[in-house]
Amino acid sequence: MGKKEKKSLSAFSILFIIMFIVFIVSKLLNGIEFDPVMTKGSDEMISAVNGSSLATLVMIPFNGFVDAIDISIFVLVLGGFLGIVQATGALEAGINALVKKRKGREISLIVILMILFSIGGTTYGMAEETVAFYGVVTMAMVAAGFDSLVAVGTICLGAGAGVLGSTINPFAVGAAVAALKGQGINPNQGIILPLGAILWLLTIVICIITVVKYAKKVQADKGSTLLSLQEQEDMRKEFAIDSSKSLEFTAKHKRILVLFAITFIVMIGSLIPWKDLGVDVFNGWSSFLTGADYGDWYFGEISMWFFIMGIIIAITDRMSEKETIDNFIAGSADILSVVLIIVVSRGVSVLMQSTHIDALILDRASKVLTGLNPIIFVIGSYLLYLFLSFLIPSTSGLAFVSIPVMGGLAHALGFSPEVMIMIFCAGCGVINLVTPTSGVVMGGLQISKVDYTTWVKFVTKPMLIIAVSNIIVLSLAMIIL
Repeated sequence: MGKKEKKSLSAFSILFIIMFIVFIVSKLLNGIEFDPVMTKGSDEMISAVNGSSLATLVMIPFNGFVDAIDISIFVLVLGGFLGIVQATGALEAGINALVKKRKGREISLIVILMILFSIGGTTYGMAEETVAFYGVVTMAMVAAGFDSLVAVGTICLGAGAGVLGSTINPFAVGAAVAALKGQGINPNQGIILPLGAILWLLTIVICIITVVKYAKKVQADKGSTLLSLQEQEDMRKEFAIDSSKSLEFTAKHKRILVLFAITFIVMIGSLIPWKDLGVDVFNGWSSFLTGADYGDWYFGEISMWFFIMGIIIAITDRMSEKETIDNFIAGSADILSVVLIIVVSRGVSVLMQSTHIDALILDRASKVLTGLNPIIFVIGSYLLYLFLSFLIPSTSGLAFVSIPVMGGLAHALGFSPEVMIMIFCAGCGVINLVTPTSGVVMGGLQISKVDYTTWVKFVTKPMLIIAVSNIIVLSLAMIIL
Protein backbone atom coordinates (compact mmCIF):
# COMPACT_ATOMS: atom_id res chain seq x y z
CA MET A 1 0.00 0.00 0.00
CA GLY A 2 3.00 2.25 -0.09
CA LYS A 3 2.87 3.00 3.62
CA LYS A 4 6.04 2.51 5.64
CA GLU A 5 5.70 1.14 9.11
CA LYS A 6 6.35 4.16 11.27
CA LYS A 7 7.71 4.19 14.77
CA SER A 8 6.02 6.59 17.13
CA LEU A 9 6.05 7.23 20.83
CA SER A 10 3.40 5.47 22.88
CA ALA A 11 0.76 7.46 24.74
CA PHE A 12 2.54 6.66 28.00
CA SER A 13 5.87 7.99 26.75
CA ILE A 14 4.29 11.22 25.50
CA LEU A 15 2.60 11.80 28.85
CA PHE A 16 5.72 11.06 30.90
CA ILE A 17 7.73 13.46 28.72
CA ILE A 18 5.12 16.19 29.29
CA MET A 19 5.19 15.43 33.01
CA PHE A 20 8.97 15.84 33.14
CA ILE A 21 8.84 19.09 31.11
CA VAL A 22 6.27 20.58 33.52
CA PHE A 23 8.49 19.55 36.42
CA ILE A 24 11.52 21.34 34.89
CA VAL A 25 9.47 24.47 34.00
CA SER A 26 8.11 24.68 37.54
CA LYS A 27 11.68 24.59 38.85
CA LEU A 28 12.73 27.39 36.49
CA LEU A 29 9.72 29.55 37.42
CA ASN A 30 9.77 28.77 41.13
CA GLY A 31 8.92 31.79 43.28
CA ILE A 32 7.73 34.08 40.47
CA GLU A 33 4.86 36.11 41.90
CA PHE A 34 1.50 37.14 40.48
CA ASP A 35 -1.70 38.78 41.70
CA PRO A 36 -3.27 36.54 44.38
CA VAL A 37 -5.99 34.13 43.25
CA MET A 38 -7.96 31.46 45.10
CA THR A 39 -7.10 27.81 44.59
CA LYS A 40 -9.73 25.34 43.47
CA GLY A 41 -11.64 23.64 46.24
CA SER A 42 -10.25 25.69 49.15
CA ASP A 43 -10.06 29.17 50.64
CA GLU A 44 -6.28 29.32 50.21
CA MET A 45 -4.92 32.30 48.25
CA ILE A 46 -1.88 31.67 46.06
CA SER A 47 0.48 34.32 44.67
CA ALA A 48 3.58 32.53 43.38
CA VAL A 49 4.67 29.56 41.28
CA ASN A 50 5.47 26.52 43.41
CA GLY A 51 8.35 24.49 42.00
CA SER A 52 7.76 20.74 42.25
CA SER A 53 10.00 18.56 44.35
CA LEU A 54 11.37 15.22 43.18
CA ALA A 55 9.02 13.53 45.64
CA THR A 56 6.03 15.27 44.02
CA LEU A 57 7.16 14.11 40.58
CA VAL A 58 7.62 10.53 41.76
CA MET A 59 4.15 10.45 43.36
CA ILE A 60 2.30 11.99 40.40
CA PRO A 61 1.10 8.67 38.85
CA PHE A 62 -0.29 7.57 42.22
CA ASN A 63 -1.94 10.94 42.85
CA GLY A 64 -3.33 10.83 39.33
CA PHE A 65 -4.95 7.50 40.19
CA VAL A 66 -6.44 8.99 43.36
CA ASP A 67 -7.78 11.97 41.42
CA ALA A 68 -9.17 9.79 38.62
CA ILE A 69 -10.47 6.91 40.75
CA ASP A 70 -14.10 7.47 39.70
CA ILE A 71 -13.52 7.28 35.94
CA SER A 72 -10.94 4.51 36.40
CA ILE A 73 -13.50 2.27 38.11
CA PHE A 74 -16.08 3.18 35.46
CA VAL A 75 -13.74 2.17 32.62
CA LEU A 76 -12.82 -1.13 34.32
CA VAL A 77 -16.47 -2.03 34.90
CA LEU A 78 -17.30 -0.92 31.36
CA GLY A 79 -14.60 -3.26 30.06
CA GLY A 80 -16.10 -6.12 32.05
CA PHE A 81 -19.58 -5.31 30.75
CA LEU A 82 -18.33 -5.25 27.14
CA GLY A 83 -16.44 -8.51 27.75
CA ILE A 84 -19.71 -10.20 28.66
CA VAL A 85 -21.57 -8.69 25.69
CA GLN A 86 -18.80 -9.67 23.27
CA ALA A 87 -18.87 -13.25 24.54
CA THR A 88 -22.57 -13.57 23.64
CA GLY A 89 -21.80 -12.95 19.96
CA ALA A 90 -24.73 -10.54 19.78
CA LEU A 91 -22.58 -7.50 19.04
CA GLU A 92 -20.83 -9.00 16.02
CA ALA A 93 -24.05 -10.49 14.65
CA GLY A 94 -25.96 -7.24 15.20
CA ILE A 95 -23.31 -5.04 13.59
CA ASN A 96 -23.05 -7.44 10.65
CA ALA A 97 -26.82 -7.34 10.17
CA LEU A 98 -26.89 -3.53 10.47
CA VAL A 99 -24.13 -3.06 7.87
CA LYS A 100 -25.85 -5.43 5.45
CA LYS A 101 -29.16 -3.60 5.94
CA ARG A 102 -27.56 -0.21 5.27
CA LYS A 103 -25.47 -1.40 2.32
CA GLY A 104 -24.74 1.65 0.18
CA ARG A 105 -25.87 4.02 2.93
CA GLU A 106 -23.01 3.52 5.38
CA ILE A 107 -22.15 7.22 5.38
CA SER A 108 -25.49 7.97 7.03
CA LEU A 109 -24.29 6.05 10.11
CA ILE A 110 -21.45 8.54 10.53
CA VAL A 111 -23.72 11.58 10.19
CA ILE A 112 -26.38 10.26 12.58
CA LEU A 113 -23.86 9.23 15.24
CA MET A 114 -21.94 12.51 15.06
CA ILE A 115 -25.14 14.52 15.49
CA LEU A 116 -26.19 12.39 18.47
CA PHE A 117 -22.77 12.67 20.13
CA SER A 118 -22.78 16.44 19.57
CA ILE A 119 -26.19 16.76 21.22
CA GLY A 120 -24.76 14.95 24.24
CA GLY A 121 -21.80 17.32 24.24
CA THR A 122 -23.76 20.57 24.09
CA THR A 123 -26.37 19.53 26.66
CA TYR A 124 -24.43 17.73 29.39
CA GLY A 125 -20.79 17.85 28.35
CA MET A 126 -20.49 14.29 27.03
CA ALA A 127 -16.75 13.58 27.16
CA GLU A 128 -15.46 10.83 29.48
CA GLU A 129 -18.68 8.92 28.83
CA THR A 130 -17.70 8.52 25.15
CA VAL A 131 -15.04 5.99 26.22
CA ALA A 132 -17.91 3.50 26.43
CA PHE A 133 -18.59 3.80 22.70
CA TYR A 134 -15.16 3.55 21.05
CA GLY A 135 -14.96 -0.24 20.84
CA VAL A 136 -18.48 -0.72 19.49
CA VAL A 137 -18.37 2.16 17.00
CA THR A 138 -14.92 1.12 15.74
CA MET A 139 -16.16 -2.40 15.08
CA ALA A 140 -19.17 -1.00 13.22
CA MET A 141 -17.09 1.38 11.09
CA VAL A 142 -14.56 -1.30 10.16
CA ALA A 143 -17.40 -3.65 9.21
CA ALA A 144 -18.90 -0.87 7.05
CA GLY A 145 -15.68 -0.63 5.04
CA PHE A 146 -14.09 2.34 6.79
CA ASP A 147 -11.12 2.36 9.16
CA SER A 148 -10.64 2.91 12.90
CA LEU A 149 -9.72 6.56 12.34
CA VAL A 150 -13.26 7.17 11.03
CA ALA A 151 -14.62 5.79 14.31
CA VAL A 152 -12.40 8.07 16.41
CA GLY A 153 -13.40 11.06 14.27
CA THR A 154 -17.08 10.20 14.59
CA ILE A 155 -16.97 10.08 18.38
CA CYS A 156 -14.27 12.60 19.30
CA LEU A 157 -15.22 15.28 16.77
CA GLY A 158 -18.93 14.66 17.23
CA ALA A 159 -18.97 15.01 21.02
CA GLY A 160 -16.20 17.63 20.88
CA ALA A 161 -18.23 19.87 18.58
CA GLY A 162 -21.07 19.78 21.09
CA VAL A 163 -18.86 20.59 24.07
CA LEU A 164 -17.25 23.43 22.10
CA GLY A 165 -20.66 24.91 21.40
CA SER A 166 -22.07 24.29 24.87
CA THR A 167 -25.59 25.58 25.38
CA ILE A 168 -26.72 24.15 28.72
CA ASN A 169 -23.65 22.04 29.54
CA PRO A 170 -23.37 22.28 33.35
CA PHE A 171 -19.65 21.42 33.32
CA ALA A 172 -18.75 24.31 31.02
CA VAL A 173 -21.44 26.99 30.75
CA GLY A 174 -22.93 26.18 34.15
CA ALA A 175 -19.54 26.24 35.90
CA ALA A 176 -18.53 29.48 34.14
CA VAL A 177 -21.79 31.25 34.99
CA ALA A 178 -21.47 30.18 38.64
CA ALA A 179 -17.86 31.42 38.74
CA LEU A 180 -18.88 34.78 37.29
CA LYS A 181 -21.80 35.17 39.71
CA GLY A 182 -19.28 34.70 42.48
CA GLN A 183 -17.75 37.98 41.30
CA GLY A 184 -21.11 39.78 41.50
CA ILE A 185 -21.69 39.64 37.73
CA ASN A 186 -24.93 38.04 36.49
CA PRO A 187 -24.46 36.90 32.86
CA ASN A 188 -27.45 36.81 30.52
CA GLN A 189 -28.30 33.21 29.61
CA GLY A 190 -30.40 34.56 26.73
CA ILE A 191 -27.13 35.58 25.05
CA ILE A 192 -25.08 32.53 25.99
CA LEU A 193 -27.51 29.89 24.70
CA PRO A 194 -27.99 31.18 21.10
CA LEU A 195 -24.28 32.03 20.77
CA GLY A 196 -23.40 28.53 21.94
CA ALA A 197 -25.89 27.05 19.46
CA ILE A 198 -24.28 28.98 16.57
CA LEU A 199 -20.81 27.71 17.52
CA TRP A 200 -22.15 24.17 17.95
CA LEU A 201 -23.94 23.99 14.59
CA LEU A 202 -21.09 25.60 12.68
CA THR A 203 -18.53 23.28 14.25
CA ILE A 204 -20.50 20.06 13.80
CA VAL A 205 -20.96 20.86 10.11
CA ILE A 206 -17.18 21.28 9.70
CA CYS A 207 -16.55 18.06 11.62
CA ILE A 208 -19.11 16.01 9.67
CA ILE A 209 -17.69 17.21 6.33
CA THR A 210 -14.17 16.28 7.51
CA VAL A 211 -15.04 12.76 8.65
CA VAL A 212 -17.38 11.97 5.75
CA LYS A 213 -14.84 13.15 3.15
CA TYR A 214 -12.13 10.95 4.64
CA ALA A 215 -14.51 7.99 5.09
CA LYS A 216 -15.52 8.10 1.40
CA LYS A 217 -11.85 8.10 0.37
CA VAL A 218 -11.08 5.07 2.53
CA GLN A 219 -14.18 3.22 1.41
CA ALA A 220 -13.25 3.78 -2.25
CA ASP A 221 -9.55 3.05 -1.82
CA LYS A 222 -8.19 1.30 1.27
CA GLY A 223 -4.71 2.56 0.35
CA SER A 224 -5.77 6.15 1.12
CA THR A 225 -5.96 5.44 4.85
CA LEU A 226 -3.77 7.51 7.17
CA LEU A 227 -3.14 4.46 9.33
CA SER A 228 0.32 2.91 9.32
CA LEU A 229 0.76 -0.73 8.37
CA GLN A 230 1.00 -1.63 12.05
CA GLU A 231 -2.21 0.28 12.86
CA GLN A 232 -3.99 -1.44 9.99
CA GLU A 233 -2.86 -4.81 11.26
CA ASP A 234 -4.01 -3.94 14.79
CA MET A 235 -7.36 -2.81 13.37
CA ARG A 236 -7.93 -6.07 11.52
CA LYS A 237 -6.86 -8.15 14.49
CA GLU A 238 -9.00 -6.27 17.01
CA PHE A 239 -12.10 -5.17 15.09
CA ALA A 240 -12.60 -7.15 11.88
CA ILE A 241 -15.59 -9.48 12.08
CA ASP A 242 -14.54 -13.08 11.51
CA SER A 243 -16.41 -14.23 8.39
CA SER A 244 -15.75 -17.87 9.30
CA LYS A 245 -18.03 -17.55 12.32
CA SER A 246 -21.75 -18.17 12.16
CA LEU A 247 -23.23 -14.68 12.24
CA GLU A 248 -26.90 -15.62 12.26
CA PHE A 249 -28.79 -12.82 14.02
CA THR A 250 -30.96 -14.82 16.41
CA ALA A 251 -33.87 -13.79 18.63
CA LYS A 252 -31.59 -14.15 21.65
CA HIS A 253 -29.09 -11.79 20.05
CA LYS A 254 -31.87 -9.26 19.53
CA ARG A 255 -32.92 -9.47 23.18
CA ILE A 256 -29.33 -8.94 24.30
CA LEU A 257 -28.87 -5.93 22.02
CA VAL A 258 -32.10 -4.41 23.32
CA LEU A 259 -30.67 -4.70 26.85
CA PHE A 260 -27.37 -3.32 25.53
CA ALA A 261 -29.15 -0.29 24.04
CA ILE A 262 -31.21 0.27 27.21
CA THR A 263 -27.98 0.29 29.24
CA PHE A 264 -26.56 3.19 27.23
CA ILE A 265 -29.85 5.09 26.97
CA VAL A 266 -30.31 4.97 30.75
CA MET A 267 -26.68 6.05 31.24
CA ILE A 268 -27.08 9.07 28.96
CA GLY A 269 -30.34 10.11 30.61
CA SER A 270 -28.84 9.71 34.09
CA LEU A 271 -26.22 12.37 33.35
CA ILE A 272 -28.68 15.03 32.19
CA PRO A 273 -29.32 17.50 35.06
CA TRP A 274 -33.12 17.16 35.02
CA LYS A 275 -33.62 19.25 38.15
CA ASP A 276 -31.73 22.19 36.65
CA LEU A 277 -33.99 21.95 33.61
CA GLY A 278 -37.09 22.14 35.80
CA VAL A 279 -37.98 18.45 35.41
CA ASP A 280 -38.86 16.98 38.83
CA VAL A 281 -40.50 13.72 37.77
CA PHE A 282 -37.48 11.70 39.02
CA ASN A 283 -37.22 13.39 42.42
CA GLY A 284 -37.19 11.04 45.41
CA TRP A 285 -38.40 7.70 44.11
CA SER A 286 -35.66 7.18 41.50
CA SER A 287 -32.93 7.02 44.16
CA PHE A 288 -33.98 3.48 45.16
CA LEU A 289 -31.30 1.85 42.98
CA THR A 290 -28.14 3.87 43.70
CA GLY A 291 -29.11 6.34 46.42
CA ALA A 292 -28.96 9.24 43.95
CA ASP A 293 -31.89 10.57 41.95
CA TYR A 294 -31.91 9.86 38.22
CA GLY A 295 -30.16 12.87 36.70
CA ASP A 296 -27.76 13.15 39.64
CA TRP A 297 -25.75 10.07 38.69
CA TYR A 298 -22.04 10.23 38.03
CA PHE A 299 -19.29 7.66 37.50
CA GLY A 300 -20.01 5.69 40.69
CA GLU A 301 -23.68 5.21 39.86
CA ILE A 302 -23.21 4.48 36.17
CA SER A 303 -20.42 2.01 37.00
CA MET A 304 -22.81 -0.03 39.12
CA TRP A 305 -25.52 0.33 36.47
CA PHE A 306 -23.20 -1.27 33.88
CA PHE A 307 -22.28 -3.97 36.41
CA ILE A 308 -25.94 -4.86 37.01
CA MET A 309 -26.76 -4.86 33.29
CA GLY A 310 -23.73 -7.05 32.58
CA ILE A 311 -25.12 -9.66 34.97
CA ILE A 312 -28.60 -9.40 33.43
CA ILE A 313 -27.15 -9.88 29.92
CA ALA A 314 -25.12 -12.88 31.12
CA ILE A 315 -28.30 -14.44 32.56
CA THR A 316 -30.17 -13.73 29.30
CA ASP A 317 -27.40 -15.54 27.39
CA ARG A 318 -27.54 -18.39 29.93
CA MET A 319 -23.87 -18.07 30.83
CA SER A 320 -22.63 -20.11 33.74
CA GLU A 321 -21.34 -18.38 36.86
CA LYS A 322 -17.74 -19.19 35.86
CA GLU A 323 -18.21 -17.95 32.27
CA THR A 324 -19.72 -14.70 33.52
CA ILE A 325 -16.82 -13.98 35.87
CA ASP A 326 -14.18 -15.06 33.33
CA ASN A 327 -15.69 -12.89 30.59
CA PHE A 328 -16.00 -9.91 32.93
CA ILE A 329 -12.38 -10.20 34.10
CA ALA A 330 -11.13 -10.68 30.52
CA GLY A 331 -13.02 -7.57 29.39
CA SER A 332 -11.61 -5.51 32.25
CA ALA A 333 -8.10 -6.76 31.46
CA ASP A 334 -8.48 -5.72 27.81
CA ILE A 335 -9.24 -2.15 28.81
CA LEU A 336 -6.73 -1.82 31.66
CA SER A 337 -4.26 0.07 29.44
CA VAL A 338 -6.92 2.76 28.94
CA VAL A 339 -7.27 3.14 32.71
CA LEU A 340 -3.52 3.57 33.09
CA ILE A 341 -3.42 6.22 30.35
CA ILE A 342 -6.24 8.13 32.05
CA VAL A 343 -4.38 7.89 35.36
CA VAL A 344 -1.12 9.26 33.96
CA SER A 345 -2.85 12.05 32.01
CA ARG A 346 -4.75 13.07 35.14
CA GLY A 347 -1.46 13.01 37.03
CA VAL A 348 0.00 15.50 34.54
CA SER A 349 -2.99 17.81 35.12
CA VAL A 350 -2.59 17.52 38.89
CA LEU A 351 1.10 18.46 38.59
CA MET A 352 0.32 21.45 36.37
CA GLN A 353 -2.27 22.84 38.76
CA SER A 354 -0.26 22.17 41.92
CA THR A 355 2.66 24.23 40.58
CA HIS A 356 0.32 27.20 39.83
CA ILE A 357 1.89 27.75 36.39
CA ASP A 358 -1.68 28.18 35.08
CA ALA A 359 -2.36 31.05 37.50
CA LEU A 360 0.88 32.82 36.48
CA ILE A 361 -0.02 32.61 32.78
CA LEU A 362 -3.55 33.84 33.50
CA ASP A 363 -2.25 36.82 35.47
CA ARG A 364 0.29 37.89 32.85
CA ALA A 365 -2.12 37.41 29.93
CA SER A 366 -4.93 39.42 31.57
CA LYS A 367 -2.57 42.37 31.96
CA VAL A 368 -1.49 42.17 28.29
CA LEU A 369 -5.12 42.05 27.07
CA THR A 370 -6.14 45.21 28.93
CA GLY A 371 -6.68 48.18 26.59
CA LEU A 372 -6.97 46.20 23.34
CA ASN A 373 -9.76 46.64 20.77
CA PRO A 374 -12.58 44.02 20.76
CA ILE A 375 -11.25 41.88 17.91
CA ILE A 376 -7.68 41.68 19.24
CA PHE A 377 -9.09 41.08 22.73
CA VAL A 378 -11.13 38.12 21.43
CA ILE A 379 -8.18 36.64 19.51
CA GLY A 380 -5.84 37.05 22.50
CA SER A 381 -8.37 35.55 24.91
CA TYR A 382 -9.03 32.63 22.57
CA LEU A 383 -5.31 31.87 22.23
CA LEU A 384 -4.95 32.10 26.00
CA TYR A 385 -7.67 29.50 26.49
CA LEU A 386 -6.03 27.19 23.97
CA PHE A 387 -2.95 27.18 26.19
CA LEU A 388 -4.79 27.06 29.51
CA SER A 389 -6.89 24.11 28.30
CA PHE A 390 -3.70 22.18 27.65
CA LEU A 391 -2.72 22.78 31.27
CA ILE A 392 -6.22 22.09 32.65
CA PRO A 393 -8.30 19.77 30.37
CA SER A 394 -11.22 19.86 32.85
CA THR A 395 -13.71 22.51 31.72
CA SER A 396 -15.24 22.94 35.16
CA GLY A 397 -11.79 23.22 36.77
CA LEU A 398 -10.64 25.78 34.21
CA ALA A 399 -13.88 27.76 34.60
CA PHE A 400 -13.32 28.02 38.35
CA VAL A 401 -9.70 29.19 37.91
CA SER A 402 -10.04 31.51 34.91
CA ILE A 403 -13.54 32.94 34.51
CA PRO A 404 -13.44 35.16 37.62
CA VAL A 405 -10.33 36.79 36.12
CA MET A 406 -11.20 36.81 32.39
CA GLY A 407 -14.95 37.37 32.78
CA GLY A 408 -14.29 40.09 35.31
CA LEU A 409 -11.73 41.68 32.99
CA ALA A 410 -14.18 41.70 30.06
CA HIS A 411 -16.86 43.27 32.26
CA ALA A 412 -14.45 45.94 33.58
CA LEU A 413 -13.37 46.85 30.03
CA GLY A 414 -16.96 47.21 28.85
CA PHE A 415 -16.93 43.97 26.84
CA SER A 416 -19.53 41.20 27.06
CA PRO A 417 -18.81 38.67 29.83
CA GLU A 418 -21.25 36.31 28.07
CA VAL A 419 -19.02 36.28 24.99
CA MET A 420 -16.03 35.63 27.26
CA ILE A 421 -17.80 32.53 28.59
CA MET A 422 -18.20 31.28 25.02
CA ILE A 423 -14.55 32.12 24.24
CA PHE A 424 -13.69 29.87 27.18
CA CYS A 425 -15.98 27.07 25.89
CA ALA A 426 -14.69 27.36 22.32
CA GLY A 427 -11.02 27.46 23.31
CA CYS A 428 -11.40 24.46 25.60
CA GLY A 429 -13.43 22.63 22.97
CA VAL A 430 -10.81 22.98 20.24
CA ILE A 431 -7.76 22.02 22.26
CA ASN A 432 -9.57 19.12 23.97
CA LEU A 433 -9.91 17.46 20.55
CA VAL A 434 -6.19 16.79 20.53
CA THR A 435 -4.49 17.51 23.86
CA PRO A 436 -2.43 14.56 25.15
CA THR A 437 -3.24 15.61 28.72
CA SER A 438 -6.86 14.55 28.14
CA GLY A 439 -7.56 11.01 29.28
CA VAL A 440 -10.58 10.97 26.97
CA VAL A 441 -8.52 11.59 23.85
CA MET A 442 -5.68 9.24 24.77
CA GLY A 443 -8.02 6.57 26.13
CA GLY A 444 -10.24 6.63 23.05
CA LEU A 445 -7.23 6.33 20.74
CA GLN A 446 -5.93 3.42 22.79
CA ILE A 447 -9.24 1.56 22.53
CA SER A 448 -9.46 2.12 18.77
CA LYS A 449 -5.78 1.24 18.24
CA VAL A 450 -4.92 4.57 16.61
CA ASP A 451 -1.57 6.25 17.30
CA TYR A 452 -1.62 9.77 18.72
CA THR A 453 0.56 11.07 15.87
CA THR A 454 -1.92 9.69 13.31
CA TRP A 455 -4.80 11.43 15.07
CA VAL A 456 -2.88 14.73 15.13
CA LYS A 457 -2.26 14.44 11.38
CA PHE A 458 -5.95 13.80 10.76
CA VAL A 459 -7.36 16.50 13.02
CA THR A 460 -4.94 19.42 12.47
CA LYS A 461 -6.65 20.90 9.39
CA PRO A 462 -10.24 20.78 10.74
CA MET A 463 -9.01 22.24 14.04
CA LEU A 464 -7.54 25.25 12.23
CA ILE A 465 -10.77 25.75 10.26
CA ILE A 466 -12.82 25.46 13.46
CA ALA A 467 -10.56 27.92 15.29
CA VAL A 468 -10.81 30.54 12.52
CA SER A 469 -14.60 30.17 12.31
CA ASN A 470 -14.85 30.43 16.12
CA ILE A 471 -12.83 33.64 16.19
CA ILE A 472 -14.93 35.22 13.44
CA VAL A 473 -18.22 34.41 15.22
CA LEU A 474 -16.92 35.49 18.63
CA SER A 475 -15.39 38.71 17.30
CA LEU A 476 -18.66 39.68 15.63
CA ALA A 477 -20.53 38.85 18.84
CA MET A 478 -18.13 40.95 20.93
CA ILE A 479 -18.53 43.94 18.55
CA ILE A 480 -22.33 43.66 18.40
CA LEU A 481 -22.86 42.99 22.12
